[in-house]
Amino acid sequence: MLLPKKVKHRKWHKPRRMNKGVATRINTVAFGSYGLSADTHSWVTSRQIESARRVITRYIKRTGKMWIRVFPDRPVTRKGSEMPMGKGKGAPDHFVVTVKPGTVLFELEGVPENVAREAFKLATYKLPVSATFVKKV
Repeated sequence: MLLPKKVKHRKWHKPRRMNKGVATRINTVAFGSYGLSADTHSWVTSRQIESARRVITRYIKRTGKMWIRVFPDRPVTRKGSEMPMGKGKGAPDHFVVTVKPGTVLFELEGVPENVAREAFKLATYKLPVSATFVKKV
């Protein structure tokens, strides 16, 4: 799973409103020929990214090259189960990446278009965002 080696701040504030705006960075296919672009807002966890990566690599049978364009660097905290209210903020539990519409999540190179389409379709089932197949312009 992806997680940062070192973080400047262990615990982050929860954002007021997440579903605002569209992606202004990581919004074009840069490395490969085909990409998977998000259509909705969401937090994508490192487990979901890893699950989608496994589906893609298994479907393309490890041919071609794949890039993961997002990295989960936002810590999400959780309090212990059956913990009373109060007593401060919980400990960091997992890491997420904030995905906006237009963000390219994965890229593929060296596979036929129909194989890339199907691999990304299967990977979309593992992600909390609806996503579309995009080609390099």
